[in-house]
Formats: sequence, C-alpha cells, structure tokens
Amino acid sequence: MPSSGRPSHSAHTPNPSGVHFLTARHIVHSLLDSCPVGPADLVLDLGAGPGAITAPLVRTGAKVIAVERDPTFARKLGNRLDGHHNLRVVNDDLRTVLLPRKEFVVVASIPYAVSSMLLRRLLHPCSTPLRRAAMIVEWGFAKRLARAVPRNREQAWWAARFELELVRRVPARCFRPMPTVDSAVLAVRGRGLGIRAETALWALLGAAYRDPYGPARTAIATALGGHKARGALQACGISPGEPAGAVPARRWGALAQQLAEDHTLHWPRLPRELHAPATTAGRRRRGRS
Repeated sequence: MPSSGRPSHSAHTPNPSGVHFLTARHIVHSLLDSCPVGPADLVLDLGAGPGAITAPLVRTGAKVIAVERDPTFARKLGNRLDGHHNLRVVNDDLRTVLLPRKEFVVVASIPYAVSSMLLRRLLHPCSTPLRRAAMIVEWGFAKRLARAVPRNREQAWWAARFELELVRRVPARCFRPMPTVDSAVLAVRGRGLGIRAETALWALLGAAYRDPYGPARTAIATALGGHKARGALQACGISPGEPAGAVPARRWGALAQQLAEDHTLHWPRLPRELHAPATTAGRRRRGRS
C-alpha cells in the first residue's frame, strides 16, 4: 500500500490520505513468486490495506500476520477472511508494531512514507529474525538499495548481510489512485554471516566509509589495528589499491567472513543500536486471532 505523500496523477480522484492500493493481480503473483512461502513459514504483510496480498498469502497455508494502521481496513480484512485460522490481523502502526522474535518472512507493499524507517527496523539489527522478503517499494528507493556499491555505511551494512535484488518495475497504473512515481519489487535474502562475521563487517565498513577514496588496504589496516591483510583482500576479489568506497558490499561481507575465522583477531564491540532487537521498537499490539 504505497504512499508517496504527493498527489496522484488523476485530478478527478481526490486522495487526501496519500495512500495508493495495489490492484494488479499479476504484480501480486510476481511478488509471491519472488518469495515463495508455505505452511512452515511465518509471514508478515506490512500495510495490508484491503488485503490484496493478504488473501493470496493465507491461501498458501503460511501463518500470516497482517498489520494495518487504519482500524476500518483492519476490521474489514478480519471479517473478509474470518475462518482462516492461519491469519492474525493486527491493527497497529508499522513504525511501532512489535515484530516476531522467531524467524519470519515479509511479503508486502510498503507505504512510501515509512520505507526507510521500516527497512531500518528489518535489516539494521544484527542477527535479525528476518530471513527473506519480497516488498513493493518506490522505484528510486529500490534502485539505490540494489546498487552493488552502496553510497553509505548503513546501506553497505544491509547489502553485505542481505542480497537485495530489484526484481521488476511496477508501473504507477498498477495502483488506485495512481501515485506520481513507479514502484519496484525488491527481493531480500539473508546471507547468514553470523554474529562474529557481522562484528568484523561493522568495523571494516566503518574504516572503509570513513575514507571512501582511500585505498582498501589502508581501510583494512585501520580496522585491524595496523595488521596487514593483503592476502585476504585478494582472496575476496578486492584490489588492495582500490578505493574503499568502490568495493561492492558483498565483497566486504566475504572478507568479514574470512577474517572472522581468525580467532587471534579482536574486533570492537558492536554499538547498542545494532544489538537492539527489532521486537522492542514498540509496545502496542492489538489484533484478532
């Protein structure tokens, strides 16, 4: 349920809320094909609206939690799909709703206005319970996230720990009312680095993005307290003289995994913000079983 915060193309359809509902069934099918789920999965539909994605998810047999802020939509969705014991409708805000502590999947059309905040909740904490996702987000936002070389440390942190794939463009005409921009299906798959590798990764990225134009070998020496790692760099496809900010995120992840195997190396502790579980961002939880 993207929300651009801008008026729609159509001057004949007032849209004071800025909310746009996905109406193209083939896009819903594409979304589910990008992230197949079944009875063994716990799946979140974040910003469920009238249930264009929720209903097909329920039919897969997966355990579905549909989160919707608007109480009218939440009530109607619960009534419409009443009798499906694998569905829980939660009337709450995406910015504060409690997220599951156990492993989960996200299949959703994300409101534009909360995309960055929501991705931060899902991808930022180390050892997040999120395993994979398929989300509809604004086109430009998806392009930035899917870049092989992220523009900042935060996005590199996400891209090194998750494969972020821009699956397809979603034209504005697939929504009612139409937003002013196109959207995209973004697929997310966890790389499973592990906590020690994530600790190494955060230190490596800190050194790399502190001086993105400096050579990668200098960033590594800084992160390792002066120790050399030329062999490790080259083994991961990183040229020692390559600008640190030009190294693809997945290569930083591969290097972090390799260095994490050396238990003689010691890394600074991760900051508290990365340890905070995604489940503690809010206190309110209302819903129906």
